[in-house]
Amino acid sequence: MNRISATRLTAALDVARRHLLAERVAAGHWTGQLSTSALSTATAVSAWSLVRDRGGRTEELQRAIQAGIEYLASSVNQDGGWGDTDLSDSNIATTMLVQAAFRLAGVAEQYPELIDRAAEYIAQQGDVAGLRRRYGRDKTFAVPILTNRALAGLASWRDVPPLPFELACLPQRFYRFVRLPVVSYAVPALVAIGQARYFHDPPRWPWMRWMRRISVAPSLRVLQAMQPDSGGYLEAAPLTSFVVMSLAATGRAEHPVVRSGVRFLLDSVRPDGSLPIDTNLATWTTTLAIIGLSASGEDVAKLDCLDWLLSCQHRCRHPFTGADPGGWGWSDLSGAVPDADDTPGALLALAAWRDARSCRPEDRTRIDQAAGAGLRWLDTLQNGDGGWPTFCRGWGRLPFDRSGADLTAHALRALAAWRDHPAAATTQRSVRRGFRFLDRQQRADGSWVPLWFGNQDHPAEENPVYGTAKVLLAYACWPDRVTGAVRRGIDWLCNAQNQDGSWGGGRKLVDPAGRPAAGSIEETALAVEALLSFQDHPAASQAGWRGAAWLIERVEDGRFVQASPIGFYFAKLWYYERLYPVLFTVAALARASRSLPA
Repeated sequence: MNRISATRLTAALDVARRHLLAERVAAGHWTGQLSTSALSTATAVSAWSLVRDRGGRTEELQRAIQAGIEYLASSVNQDGGWGDTDLSDSNIATTMLVQAAFRLAGVAEQYPELIDRAAEYIAQQGDVAGLRRRYGRDKTFAVPILTNRALAGLASWRDVPPLPFELACLPQRFYRFVRLPVVSYAVPALVAIGQARYFHDPPRWPWMRWMRRISVAPSLRVLQAMQPDSGGYLEAAPLTSFVVMSLAATGRAEHPVVRSGVRFLLDSVRPDGSLPIDTNLATWTTTLAIIGLSASGEDVAKLDCLDWLLSCQHRCRHPFTGADPGGWGWSDLSGAVPDADDTPGALLALAAWRDARSCRPEDRTRIDQAAGAGLRWLDTLQNGDGGWPTFCRGWGRLPFDRSGADLTAHALRALAAWRDHPAAATTQRSVRRGFRFLDRQQRADGSWVPLWFGNQDHPAEENPVYGTAKVLLAYACWPDRVTGAVRRGIDWLCNAQNQDGSWGGGRKLVDPAGRPAAGSIEETALAVEALLSFQDHPAASQAGWRGAAWLIERVEDGRFVQASPIGFYFAKLWYYERLYPVLFTVAALARASRSLPA
């Protein structure tokens, strides 16, 4: 076991498990905490400023604007730019948004040195051309940034590509056929930003002006119908801010969509004046906690959050994506949307609850019913290429709408956990197609790349450690599907291990004492859990136990709670979640504990 005694392993698992249990909220589930975001704060400041300047709730908005500006001024990086989180490198997108926020707030002259350095950083990164290089043909985030800058007088409206907001008037089922220039979850931005561009710089062609003029009112009704009760589209501050600023800048600061969006943004402010990238990932963190604790031997049926988890399942057609009932989103809040990562997570958590020692028969009945609906929902979402997308079947043109290896692997694990359920009788073909997709997605070096996680120090900002670990865990659930792809994946993951036994990491990660951290807790834990699932593979076992030893040392000295920005939130927006390192550590050490020699 490479230096690990059973006593040390058991003690470390117990520390991590107790820490995780202590993180529950009063209702019995987990809410976690997403990282503070300079990007979210900047977009909110811009939105508030435009509403304020048009006479909306001046005193309350001014206090929020001032607090946001003070936070941004205190969080600049040494190179003069801003990153998405306090652990993120500077990037051109966030720095452009911060620059626009200072201009719209009317405080740029109070921070001359800061503004000059930001302008220098943006110029070094290539300005508008550099922004377009970052996002390529995906306009989901590039166009909102350029719109924000145009509203601040920092760019010409000619730099802002016009968005065909009139297409939002079509029935949702046609969206995937009309080749929208934004991803499926960005339709609110398509409408609001498209209208802002139309009002500030109308098309030259009379027929196009006419078509867009008559589309303003009906597309605005679509926008209003998609807005959740919380006011926050997808519970995301940036998306909501772009909608608010675009409508406010076109004379509609008192529109119900704007009022509701402003309230959401104000409700999202933290004590230091900042905002997170999203409200929370409560469903996601809770399902990961249940799965990890169950693997560690915890009787999860005693956690008293089953009713809450079942209540998170969507019971009707979703107004945002048109998704059928049966799926789960990332949160219990009204802005969450059912997706193909949180639904498998919920199914795996329900399977763990069903198998718990103290699960009551009546609860098993409820769990089976919910699982049946979830399995059917997941089965109908599978794409024609055999993989699973995030939200909508058939949206495969833009990066975050395509099938993903991490999503597909998660779906296959959920199908394995419920393979004996009556609703799974028709999923065998889906399983075969899913594994064929994974085989095709494997890179020549043996790795897989995920859709929703990355590493800011990777040349392409990808995270093959996360992707490869997640795919190997899926193969471990279906031993009859194990092929040469698994051996190549194991070899790649073993070769990617750092010299100290960890995986991943980055330049900006430091431990509590300020020392550089070679690897990240999250990536190391995921690699350990995956490799120790293949104990019969000597290299996997050896590398897995080396990683487990590194992880145990971090638990023993308290460093296992150190989070790293490995999450992608939509179009290359970084985040970290405070509970991720704890959640992943519990799962990894639970796997190691089950792998101990008898």
